Amino acid sequence: MKKLQLWLLAFGVFGIINTEMGIIGILPNLAKYYHISLTDAGLFVSLFALAVAISGPIMPLLCSGMKRKKALLMVLSIFAVCNLISIITSNFMIALCARVLPAFFHPVFISFALSMASASVEEKAAPKAVSKVMLGVSGGMVIGVPIVNMIADITDLRMAMLFFALANIVSLLMCSVFLPADDKQEKISYGKQLTILKRKNVWLSIFGVICLNGSIFGVYSYISEYLIQISGFSSHMVSMILLIYGLANMVGNTLGGKWLSETPLRLFRVFPIALIFLYMMQYVLGSISWICAGLMLVWGILAGCGGMMNQYWITKACDDAPAFGNGLFLSATNLGTTIATSVCGMMINTSIPSIFLGGMIFICIALAVFIYQYGSQMVNKKIMMMEES
Repeated sequence: MKKLQLWLLAFGVFGIINTEMGIIGILPNLAKYYHISLTDAGLFVSLFALAVAISGPIMPLLCSGMKRKKALLMVLSIFAVCNLISIITSNFMIALCARVLPAFFHPVFISFALSMASASVEEKAAPKAVSKVMLGVSGGMVIGVPIVNMIADITDLRMAMLFFALANIVSLLMCSVFLPADDKQEKISYGKQLTILKRKNVWLSIFGVICLNGSIFGVYSYISEYLIQISGFSSHMVSMILLIYGLANMVGNTLGGKWLSETPLRLFRVFPIALIFLYMMQYVLGSISWICAGLMLVWGILAGCGGMMNQYWITKACDDAPAFGNGLFLSATNLGTTIATSVCGMMINTSIPSIFLGGMIFICIALAVFIYQYGSQMVNKKIMMMEES
């Protein structure tokens, strides 16, 4: 039953992320449908992301007194209703409001789902359980986006947007039936949860995650341009490569959960070195298409591991306030994406491959933060292993 619950949570996350990301591919359709510019249509993406970043630490905290199943069903209901409103309205402002409103509740579902996954198993196995739920994030981006595009091409915009609502409705029905009604979640006062912000360790983790996530998404934001201009791929091939990247990302989620359960410190040591080496290879050899394609596959796996490391890094520092910690995780990752995209965007003006230099800067900072935070623990563990041998 626990496995079923994890997959239900993963599907619920898929529906939420699909609503967030799936719209990217149909922005031109939205612009035409609402008779607005493509820039105005971009508000469907940017305002959603802004709402998530703002509400990340706030909404999970405010909803922490609710039973988790009740909170999850509430969020899915809001997403389903707002998606249905978007289908039937022809007014841009109403559609935009229906788009932004559920975004404020997005962190509640994600943070509670991750907390439920962690609590469903013993502490050591928590990263594996979380990785199953995190597959919903990758699935929402990798599977949801092309499905929505295909539906829009074959039918029309409203049918594509209906897919958003149906994913939420199916998840709502399944969760209402199969998720347990009892909730053993310990009720933690708002004040006690907020006190974790007094900890130096928490702020170091937040800063580290901003840089770690930025090292991936600052580069990813411009990778299509790189693949076309530097590696010489056609736009069709770029779509195929990004699909393979996304599928590899899902593999990385699973592997990351396994490694974090078994050897977390080793993963945090090896990951930055592997990512820096990969970026160096792309910077030097990315113009050779077959090498670039192979590196993209490896990068997808590393990015999946990185997503798991982000969640692990913050929640380990906030283990006595898991829902609030997961909210901080969502805000930190969104902030990291925003900052790194801006920095790499400035660097791309020098040359397109410079995005990889930007990624290396962010991962080096993340590594420095981790060493500062856990360096003594790593040294002590190595000494213990040497003594045992």
